[in-house]
Amino acid sequence: MKDLPDDEKEQMRILLIGGTGNISGDFAELMHRLGHQVIILSRGNNPVPSQFTAVTADRKNAEAMKDALKNVEFDIVVNFLGYFVPELEIDFEVFRNRVRQYIFISTAMVYAKPHRQLPITENAPVGNKYSDYAQNKEKCENWLMERFRKDNFPVTIVRPSHTYSRLWIPNPISSAGYTFVARLEQGKPVYIHDEGKNPWTLTATTDFAAGLAGLVGNGKALGEAFHITSDEALPWYRIYEEISSAAGVKSPNIVKIPLEFICGNFPELTCWLKGDKAEPAVFDNSKIKRFVPGFTCGKPASRGIRESVEWMRAHPEDRKDNPKVDNYCDRVVKAWRESVL
Repeated sequence: MKDLPDDEKEQMRILLIGGTGNISGDFAELMHRLGHQVIILSRGNNPVPSQFTAVTADRKNAEAMKDALKNVEFDIVVNFLGYFVPELEIDFEVFRNRVRQYIFISTAMVYAKPHRQLPITENAPVGNKYSDYAQNKEKCENWLMERFRKDNFPVTIVRPSHTYSRLWIPNPISSAGYTFVARLEQGKPVYIHDEGKNPWTLTATTDFAAGLAGLVGNGKALGEAFHITSDEALPWYRIYEEISSAAGVKSPNIVKIPLEFICGNFPELTCWLKGDKAEPAVFDNSKIKRFVPGFTCGKPASRGIRESVEWMRAHPEDRKDNPKVDNYCDRVVKAWRESVL
């Protein structure tokens, strides 16, 4: 296996497993602008932009992956879609001794909840008892690090937290789409857990992409785990204020509901609240900054949220509804109001 390039300007061939999503789309665009060849492996259900090379295969089928990639050359693999260890076993079989670096996109949800320390560093305890999603990501991380130690598989772990883009409006339910803003515009109620005072970190996907780009081809990053987040942490009530301001809504219909009531009556929300968004989320990003000198997240939430709202208003054909937001806002608020009558 070749050494990783020391010259950061060297053009690389980067294979993305998933490359058109919330996080991966901006990363793919950035790597293309930097002069690298971007190859996107997908099942072919969504169109791949013409500037990228498209490869169609079922990532859960080892033989299909091998066949689709047998004549494709690449240096780096970035897996945005790994959720379970058996999927990674396929990747190991396909990419072992073939790549310089395998970057696994995990999640900051792996950190133990409640948090044991603030700000959160990469050495903070892991083990999220509330979230199956986080537990499976943790198992993936552990399995890959075992392959790094025992088999010299060139792994780097990356943990994003709450990212948002031009197609995502941050909220505690589900950020994809315009529905949360639409409810504010229409005077419909949205809920916030407790008083919304816990600090929360939002990261623009363009900022996240810049940090991730600095790890690509970085030999010092092998065998390491990083979170990449903004240094700005706002309480949730301030985030709601920023969204309302961006939407031009002066008196949003925000209903404060105790966290225990929400989780007690809608236990399926526990993993995303007690296991994530109702916890303080303040991150120490000194590690990524040591490995990627000059990196910083430059977009404050106020500007990023406004850009997202403005973009979706200017492109109504591309913005999507999110039924999950309507469903839970209506049901949770209704249950709370009935309980206090």
